[in-house]
Amino acid sequence: MVIAHDFTMIAVAWIGAYWLRYNLGNMPLHHLFSALHLLPIILTLQMAMAGFMGLYRGIWRYASVPDLIRIIKVVVAGGLLAFSVYYLAGFSHVIPRSVLPLYTLLLISLWGGSRFLYRWLKERHVSSQDAKRVLIIGAGRAGESLVRDLLRQTPRRLKPVAFLDDNLNRRGHEIHGIRVVGDTHDIQEVVKHYHVSLMIIAIPSISSFNMRRIVAQCERAGIPYRTLPSLHDLAMGRVSIQSLREVSIEDLLGRDSVHMDAQITRNSIEGKIVLVTGAGGSIGSELSRQIALLHPHTLIILDHSEYNLYTIDQELRENFPTITLESWLMDVSDEPLMEFLFRQKPPDIIFHAAAYKHVPLLEPQILTAVKNNIIGTQTLADMANRYHVKTFVLVSTDKVVKPTSLMGMTKRVAELYCQSLNTRAKTHFITVRFGNVLDSAGSVVPLFKKQLAAGGPLTVTHPDITRYFMTIKEAVSLILQASSMGQGGEIYVLDMGEPIKIQYLAEQMIQLAGLKLGKDIQVQYIGLRPGEKLHEELFYESETPQKTANQKIFLTHSQPKAWPQVEIALLAIRKAYQTGDVSTLYHWVGVLVPEYSSVSFASLHAVREDIT
Repeated sequence: MVIAHDFTMIAVAWIGAYWLRYNLGNMPLHHLFSALHLLPIILTLQMAMAGFMGLYRGIWRYASVPDLIRIIKVVVAGGLLAFSVYYLAGFSHVIPRSVLPLYTLLLISLWGGSRFLYRWLKERHVSSQDAKRVLIIGAGRAGESLVRDLLRQTPRRLKPVAFLDDNLNRRGHEIHGIRVVGDTHDIQEVVKHYHVSLMIIAIPSISSFNMRRIVAQCERAGIPYRTLPSLHDLAMGRVSIQSLREVSIEDLLGRDSVHMDAQITRNSIEGKIVLVTGAGGSIGSELSRQIALLHPHTLIILDHSEYNLYTIDQELRENFPTITLESWLMDVSDEPLMEFLFRQKPPDIIFHAAAYKHVPLLEPQILTAVKNNIIGTQTLADMANRYHVKTFVLVSTDKVVKPTSLMGMTKRVAELYCQSLNTRAKTHFITVRFGNVLDSAGSVVPLFKKQLAAGGPLTVTHPDITRYFMTIKEAVSLILQASSMGQGGEIYVLDMGEPIKIQYLAEQMIQLAGLKLGKDIQVQYIGLRPGEKLHEELFYESETPQKTANQKIFLTHSQPKAWPQVEIALLAIRKAYQTGDVSTLYHWVGVLVPEYSSVSFASLHAVREDIT
């Protein structure tokens, strides 16, 4: 049928070109006879050119601009070929000169118009009467792709009725017949005016600040809303209705993606032996995944939790079957075991993510905190120095700044030891400091999810408490980037954006779960727990942040402590740990970290007295 249609249209265009030549009036009989005489030639050559150039690979139902371009190429090429044959055969003198351009325009219009008319009729036919009226927020490339996909759905369950976009240059324009009627501040008015029943946020590159603003407007409008995946998850920029998902807490608290020089990071990892401690934890497991993508010579993963190590080992072997993977079940503070590991295969790079991090849980357990966070780091760092490891990256935390907790204090000692050891070692000791990561084990997001599933309440320590957040993937990407930038002794601090109120986090998770705050579920304030601050900090006053090549990584300038002071303190800490002398432990940790809060010290001293 398609071929018969195109065959007929060639004849219509050919005769029509002659007729137009004579202003739709009477055509001289000799020109009519010559047109009919020459028609078989152009029919044959034009159809042959259509088949040769793949015109019939296109489906009319999905006719688009590429199909129109192919039609133009076929018509122009076929027409030129036919007129060349007419010229060589001596017929050119009987063909009016205006026939060729008229024929070309007519045939392009007939072939192209038929296809687009068919598509338009099909799309009108599949439109369902009960389709939801959809407002698309974002008239960029993702919004355009989404609307195109919505219009092709069979049957059509979602009907786009309007766009909103903050780009004023797009106001009043139409995309696939859908008009841009305002900006994101007009959400509530547009929802009412167009009787919208669903909103779709189609801005994959949106910042978390703007996402929070738009979501707040969507919630006030009182109708459901969905979003598209982030740029990180969109493959080749393709967007479809199947990509729609609920807005997640990561959309609200995650931050803008920043381009990183992947080649520099790859060069620092590719072909190297890389050791990741704490590989079964949230940061360590993501480090292992991203390092595996960079083609290391050998990836060594280490953890003292058998189950966690087994889990990440199985995942890596399944997803990266070609890499050389070694899994070691051991404690970083166990010197004989660490010595055995390094004798077997000394690494080129170490990412030290093994640490105890739960603040209230560690408060009454200074021996445990010191063993893992201080002695474990010292043992591993000394081993790196002894076996000439090139780079040692310490994964640190914002809780080391003016610490009020044992966790923060012990991690600060680990920072000081690595920075001081760097002054007398060939190994490059680099520290990367950052705040909370979303959805990590033991963090507030999984706790809130569990409390939501149980029907609440969601427990918040204080109405004003704030924390910095970033996604695990982003934190690890920046750690890898910082590791390739450092030359030794640096403390890099990741840009965490603006601190977020935990109260806001709780309220948003309730709303994202489709529940009403105060009606379906409550938020309960339970007071600050031992060691907790109201607000975390990323820098000491003495640390001057300096920009780096990556706008999300800052370099701090801080003077390392003198090695003799650090060495003596660590020797005393080790001895006090071995004898269980809690009071001496507090004393020597306080010597290294004099900014440790006196209020917290008093509370810990009371805990120490209870223990003894």
